[in-house]
Amino acid sequence: MTNPPRILVVDDDHAVVSVLRRGLLYEGYLVESASSGQEALRLVSQARPSLVILDIMMPGMDGLTTLERLRAVDSELPVLFLTARDAPADQVRGLDQGADDYVTKPFTFEVLVARVRALLRRYGTEQEPMLRFMDLHLNLSARRGNRGEREFDLTSTEYDLLRQFLEHPRQVLSRESLMERVWGYDFGGNTNVLETYVKQLRQKLEAGGEPRLIHTVRGIGYVMREE
Repeated sequence: MTNPPRILVVDDDHAVVSVLRRGLLYEGYLVESASSGQEALRLVSQARPSLVILDIMMPGMDGLTTLERLRAVDSELPVLFLTARDAPADQVRGLDQGADDYVTKPFTFEVLVARVRALLRRYGTEQEPMLRFMDLHLNLSARRGNRGEREFDLTSTEYDLLRQFLEHPRQVLSRESLMERVWGYDFGGNTNVLETYVKQLRQKLEAGGEPRLIHTVRGIGYVMREE
């Protein structure tokens, strides 16, 4: 099974990076971040990302200079500018400099991720968005799971619950938070529904004799971790 596309977010605004990381992870992409052009160049030299989302106005090396240096070593790397510089002249300069797309802040995440998908398709790197932990994979488009080479179906609720665990690996999730996120209401102390679905998920994840991944944390809730 192929890895999902890896996106490098380059921005010195930690709030923007946090929003992008959370949203892109939810869409099934792998995400790395850099707060400067120098750090971005170092990360790209270590492992080529599938796409770079790049701010222009950064201290030290700005985004235009960063793009110029990226293009000097990799002319085919997809780069999308995400910046507050919204003047037409800035957009023309950014695209002429070699950016593949230009999105201005404030931005709508749904539009941004559509632009990301379009660029990945153009460069032939768009793949099925996937969440994974150990040998467990969840295909977000097909809404199906794999444990190693073994594939299994999921009901709508099982999918939503498993996605919560995969988005928060090794984090203890309380019963209250799981009920709120998956069912959307206060469970009022009745955990029977949640326990039933956790049992069903365990049966599907362990049907081939694989080790347990969803563990009970007594008095609190559950956690996805290695045994």
